[in-house]
Amino acid sequence: MIEYIKGEIAELTPAFVVVDANGVGYGMGISVNTYTALQGQKEGKLYVYEAIREDSHDLFGFASKREREMFLLLITVNGIGSNTARMILSEMTVDELCTVIAQGDEKMLKRIKGIGPRSAARIIVELQDKAAELSYQTVPVNAPAAVNQKVVSEAVSALTMLGFASAPTHKVVNEIVKEQPDITVEQVIKRALTLIK
Repeated sequence: MIEYIKGEIAELTPAFVVVDANGVGYGMGISVNTYTALQGQKEGKLYVYEAIREDSHDLFGFASKREREMFLLLITVNGIGSNTARMILSEMTVDELCTVIAQGDEKMLKRIKGIGPRSAARIIVELQDKAAELSYQTVPVNAPAAVNQKVVSEAVSALTMLGFASAPTHKVVNEIVKEQPDITVEQVIKRALTLIK
């Protein structure tokens, strides 16, 4: 079992990172929140979850143990797989998600792609007590970034990697950037996740 990987950040997109640890490049799926934490860093330490199946061996990386703990809680819920859990953690921070679950806010959960009424209800019923243990206040990290065509292409790239069709995604992302010229890549993605269906 891999607990964490520490090394040089060789490649970074809002949905994927490659960490070079002693000459071996480890590719890991990440959330937008982990992407934000890694931006501008030359080196990083990511806590790892290994999703091992018959036909694939995928790694998921997390900037904090709390995010990994929430990911592990989410995938215990019937119908919530690794990619859906990552999408949930791309739209909300751990603290925001803990609050949503604690308050039983199904409406907020149903806004996320892949989360229907049954899944939202299951998450709340099964994780309410466990999420409360993870919940405590932290200071949010703001990572301002210059907005240009690179922001649009990175956001579209991340969203297509998460399973969205390229054409409608590009349209939505462009509209968001037009409305908010100073918006960051991660903010674009979070906003787009609520708009693309």
